[in-house]
Amino acid sequence: MSETNTRTRLDQSTTVNEDETETEAEDVNCPECGGNLISDTERGETVCTECGLVVEEDEIDPGPEWRAFDAKEKDQKSRVGAPTTNMMHDKGLSTNIDWRDKDAYGNSLGSRQREKMQRLRKWNERFRTRDSKERNLKQALGEIDRMASALGLPENVRETASVIYRRALDEDLLPGRSIEGVSTASVYAAARQAGVPRSLDELTDVSRVEKDEIARTYRYVVRELGLEVRPADPESYVPRFTSDLELSEEAERRARELLANAKEEGVHSGKSPVGLAAAAIYAASLLTNEKTTQAAVSEVADISEVTIRNRYHELLEAEQSIPAA
Repeated sequence: MSETNTRTRLDQSTTVNEDETETEAEDVNCPECGGNLISDTERGETVCTECGLVVEEDEIDPGPEWRAFDAKEKDQKSRVGAPTTNMMHDKGLSTNIDWRDKDAYGNSLGSRQREKMQRLRKWNERFRTRDSKERNLKQALGEIDRMASALGLPENVRETASVIYRRALDEDLLPGRSIEGVSTASVYAAARQAGVPRSLDELTDVSRVEKDEIARTYRYVVRELGLEVRPADPESYVPRFTSDLELSEEAERRARELLANAKEEGVHSGKSPVGLAAAAIYAASLLTNEKTTQAAVSEVADISEVTIRNRYHELLEAEQSIPAA
């Protein structure tokens, strides 16, 4: 009896599958001649390629109702939201209520509507940061954005710094350390990973913590998270410093040559990369007859003139010790 029931169910399922297959075949083939069907998106019709029969018409177009002829126009007309980002504590998925009390047409709201919008803003802000961890993250990411903006760092560095801070928060590295300290260390590490390093003195100028705390927190975060951060290359500072001093490309090229010779002779070992870059730029400006002062280089590089003079002599000695080709 059970075998008969099982056989009956199998026959029924086979019949259903065959019916579904026939229905799918009918959907892709012309009901008149069995030819292939194509969709005409301009007219909103499904047409047979063999006999020309219009199978469906007035189809719904899921695409946008506007046209764009370049990427800029597409960005202006597009009404979809921004992509998710690690630079916001909620990754940009929450709702932002504009602070201006105006409607979609730019007209001012009435008093009752303004009170209603004020209450909505208040509750929206409360819901966006539901617990202490989210409030911590919101404050930290705001600090990262502020410091990166002050240092002129690109968006990819801000994104990387935000990811580093999120990892530190998830792995419970913050107890005993300030939010500002870990935020600054994240920016410092992200800038070095991206090849656009900033010196500790530059970080200290825009941070709310002392230089020693930044260095200590940076070493701790790198060690605990296992970040791969290579030593800063003096050459990575050269383009920015030469641009700030308004020196020529020839001076920049000469500075790079001086640093390359210093590396070959091992002079760079144990020396501050910022000091070496500043001294190389000063020496290059003299060698290319673009007179600039040690004081000007010192101000741009945020390093003492004594350091520049010491590194300057070492670079010239390294240059002279290399035999001519």
